[in-house]
Amino acid sequence: MSEQTRRPPTGRARTRPRLNADDRRIAALALPALGALAAEPLYVLVDTAIVGHLGVAPLGALALAGTLLSTVVSLCNFLAYGSTPMVGRLHAAGRSREAAHLGRQTLILALLVGLVLGALAAAAAAPLIGLLGGRGRLAGMAVVYMRIAAIGLPFALIAVAGQGYLRGLGRLRAPLALLLIGNIANAILEVVFVFALHWGIAGSAWATVIAQSGIAVAFILIAARERAVRWRIDLPVLRTLAGTGGEIFIRTAALLAAFLLAGAILARVGAASLAAHDIAFQLWMFLALALDALAIAAQVTISQHLGAGQPARARGMALRILAWSVAIGLLLSALMLPLSGLLPHVFTSQPTVLARLAAIWPIFALMQPFNAAVFALDGILLGAGDTRYLMWAMLAAALLGFGPVALASTALHWGITGIWIAIFTFIIARLASCGWRLRGDSWATVLPAGTPRAGPELEVQRTG
Repeated sequence: MSEQTRRPPTGRARTRPRLNADDRRIAALALPALGALAAEPLYVLVDTAIVGHLGVAPLGALALAGTLLSTVVSLCNFLAYGSTPMVGRLHAAGRSREAAHLGRQTLILALLVGLVLGALAAAAAAPLIGLLGGRGRLAGMAVVYMRIAAIGLPFALIAVAGQGYLRGLGRLRAPLALLLIGNIANAILEVVFVFALHWGIAGSAWATVIAQSGIAVAFILIAARERAVRWRIDLPVLRTLAGTGGEIFIRTAALLAAFLLAGAILARVGAASLAAHDIAFQLWMFLALALDALAIAAQVTISQHLGAGQPARARGMALRILAWSVAIGLLLSALMLPLSGLLPHVFTSQPTVLARLAAIWPIFALMQPFNAAVFALDGILLGAGDTRYLMWAMLAAALLGFGPVALASTALHWGITGIWIAIFTFIIARLASCGWRLRGDSWATVLPAGTPRAGPELEVQRTG
């Protein structure tokens, strides 16, 4: 064979899309993050599968109590999203002891917040269950479950904070392993307590509490490996964490409020519309797992590049993650559109509910690329510590984007279609505000490692 025939082909045939080092780094962070995100809802899924065999009333009780507790934990995601960029900056700047100290302070904050929220949840269990419509025997079981599960809130929040700390270090496999082990332990304990010991719904709650406590202890032991850093309360650092966390809390609360308002409006429209909305929303949340995994990868990489004094690399990685996220959003849209006549039947056989789902399905499917871009931008700006801007942008999108369209939908009787147009408008408003921020350079400012964008410089005392 001649040299000419052995020569690789040139032109278009020679070029093949390949993953570069940045793509491999994104995948190495996003895949275990996706596994950890998927592992967390398994607690509720296992509880539901086991308690469902006890009857309708216990299952309804679990639904009421589980909704309240899941909302509390979701609102406390600031314990992870606030600490990841700060730890990432410190770690990238070679300040490992300070990163460890900050991680421990986040765990302490999680414990304090968890103790307060756990006490409040236990004390207010009966009125909260009643507010959600719980009555009679069902309400009594829901209160029992909630009061026991409230004991596990400090442990659950320590696990959230521990994940944020390890994400900042770029260690995402350890949280995945711990959560999977916790889920297995929870499933085994559920079977023993509920079926073998006949503890009923209380046994399900105790199984979750014990599994959560084991995971929390594991995260504490990992954080304790840096022996040069003492366990102590550092009020200045706690104030810094609380300030950043408060901005993220308001951002998350505004997001949840928009979806709660959507459900409240549709509850007055009719049961079929509310059921269709719930199915679409649960699918939306499921698809968001992949997008949230990329957002976590963005938090880690952006914080570390800015901590290392590499704003150009941070911007390049931001654009790369944004491109990947939009590509996944387009794929999700392409998958969902043709499933409009099939997938809804997996969740319901009611003709009225199916009709409402058919009305909003094109909106649900076509919003996916836009939603994907928003998730990526959120992760990028969180990684940059731009939490104050994200807070105001979310509030503006909720008040000026979602609110007016939702109110118009109610006044003009647009029903579920109008509400999902309002949700789409909400996403577009967030995309516009966060996209505008990314176009500038202010988000990529190289601040001292661990410094939140708004607030005093984080100074960690060296101990040991």
